[in-house]
Amino acid sequence: MPKLIIDEIAVEVAEGISVLEAAQSVGIPIPHFCWHPALGKAGACRVCAVKMLDGPVKGVQMSCMLQAQDGMVVSTTDPEAVAMRRQVIEWLMLNHPHDCPVCDEGGECQLQDFTIAGGHSLRRYTGKKRTYVNQYLGPFIEHEMNRCIQCYRCVRFYQQFAGGTDFGVMGSADRIYFGRAEDGQLQSPFSGNLVDLCPTGVFTDKTARFRARYWDYDMASSICPHCSLGCNTFPAARYRELLKIIGRQNDAVNGWFICDRGRFTNQAVNDPERPRSPQVDGAKRQWDEAIDSLLLRIGEIGDSWGPGSLAVVGSGRLSLEALSLLHRLSKSMTAGSLCYFVKEEEAQRNEIAVSYLNESTSASMADVQKADLIVIIGCSLLDEGPMMAFAVRQAWRNGARIFLIAPDSMAGEQKDLPFTWTGVTSFAEISFEGMKRPVVICGSGGTGSVEISSAVEYGAKLAFLFSGPNDFAAATLSRHHGTTSLTRKLADKKIKGIIAVESDIPAGFFDGIECVAALDWRNTDAVKAAHIVLPTTAWVEMDGIYVNNEGRAQRFNKVMTPGLPIKGLDPSLHPPRHHTAIVPGGDSRPAWRVIADIITGLGAEGPVEPLGGRWQRLRQLEAEGGGLAIFAEGFAEDGRKD
Repeated sequence: MPKLIIDEIAVEVAEGISVLEAAQSVGIPIPHFCWHPALGKAGACRVCAVKMLDGPVKGVQMSCMLQAQDGMVVSTTDPEAVAMRRQVIEWLMLNHPHDCPVCDEGGECQLQDFTIAGGHSLRRYTGKKRTYVNQYLGPFIEHEMNRCIQCYRCVRFYQQFAGGTDFGVMGSADRIYFGRAEDGQLQSPFSGNLVDLCPTGVFTDKTARFRARYWDYDMASSICPHCSLGCNTFPAARYRELLKIIGRQNDAVNGWFICDRGRFTNQAVNDPERPRSPQVDGAKRQWDEAIDSLLLRIGEIGDSWGPGSLAVVGSGRLSLEALSLLHRLSKSMTAGSLCYFVKEEEAQRNEIAVSYLNESTSASMADVQKADLIVIIGCSLLDEGPMMAFAVRQAWRNGARIFLIAPDSMAGEQKDLPFTWTGVTSFAEISFEGMKRPVVICGSGGTGSVEISSAVEYGAKLAFLFSGPNDFAAATLSRHHGTTSLTRKLADKKIKGIIAVESDIPAGFFDGIECVAALDWRNTDAVKAAHIVLPTTAWVEMDGIYVNNEGRAQRFNKVMTPGLPIKGLDPSLHPPRHHTAIVPGGDSRPAWRVIADIITGLGAEGPVEPLGGRWQRLRQLEAEGGGLAIFAEGFAEDGRKD
């Protein structure tokens, strides 16, 4: 391992590490624009200059381009290096519009930071600035080309990492232009990462334009709920409105990037039609009244129809805290019957998947990126888990062979995949010989036991794509408790009541049901059909845990207080005309807390706490960590097998 000295600090780093990264490892900052931890070096901005005082290389060098070597003596504060950085920054600022007061990047702009850090504050250039015509890039990304400093991050990511073909670099010399051949929405499902990658304000989030500065945001570490991959995010909110989502680094899961679905799908959280207060038969009620009404109807159904007549239906949308209490809720009722899934095929597919996953067979997205052979079975990757397609592309760029086994009905959906693949009809056509890191990815169209067993025999790791962010935990609990789907229970004609706990039940399922209660934060069919509505908080309004498709439990933290966004709020509601402890529209509770209150009302002994037994070790799980693997072996929800 190379040993060098940087600003009189001895540093030992791994082979292949650049001088810039070596300096960062001991807390020595070096300005940089083109270099990025995920994208690597480009040598385009020339602002990371350092002075090599001794060793195999001497003089002023670009630290991102120079590999750390034994015997190097590096100075980041040498007058010659400092002058170089100051001059480069001044050159970069010659044509910059200096529009920080109206730029959405203000407060999170690397150009701001490094301009001040580099000592450049006096604008000496008085000539006419170079200007560009901006492009329309769709409803999500704003384009302001005048702010560009030609770092090439955007095009390197878009073309090389994301596989996009409709965005690139044009022009020459000092007329370089980054954009499309013509106006139009960016086609890559990962285009939103340009917002995070750009070190200036060329690409900004149009959905949050002019809404807040970086220091105004309410932010916390969170997990994306829009598929099962568990990508790490930083949601940003202000005034009880979710404004935007920022990607958060987790090298084992999503790396530095997220997909556009996870970044721009905020409508449901801000929906003015969300359930905001408890309701009984269409009339608003206090929480105690609503829960008492539900308890009364639970008792009536039990008395009238007997055991198994009231279905408690959960889903993979629930946090682990809420999922872990559903069995106890069902057992607390005379009529209770538990379902973790609505449809039978989904329940069977998910339970088969978790039965095959353990520490040695489960593949993370990091494993997929390192694979040398990938087999995709029955997947529409861009629909079921876009970031998995991104991971497969990185493996393909490194030389991995990609095979696709898909039914004819799905073949047309694969044309937009950002990598080249070979279509086959079965495993028999694929040779695993000599492959050291094979991975098999199974989607909703192909998780049969025969294919999965064959994959395990070949020594392949498995990556399953589920529908919800917590389907893995729901399937694990369903297997443990021996439950069946709502579809199967309704077929027996015994169910007379349904308690839908953040469950997306189609409207037709409520025909002939005497009582429907819905615990949800979305305005679903169950909420519309419900006699009793108990509003729950969205994931950004509470703390909780999701278990992703690989069995990795990850915590998400509360970002904002629940309530109606101030923007567009009825003037009669804000400010409140009466002093209350609850903000307008803020009378919702985490689903696990509502479930616990119902269990208590049914006569439970002692406090009702989530995450007991096997799950108890997750109570101290930190959102900033890498997560914790959870698998089915030895599972006991409450400390015993029952």
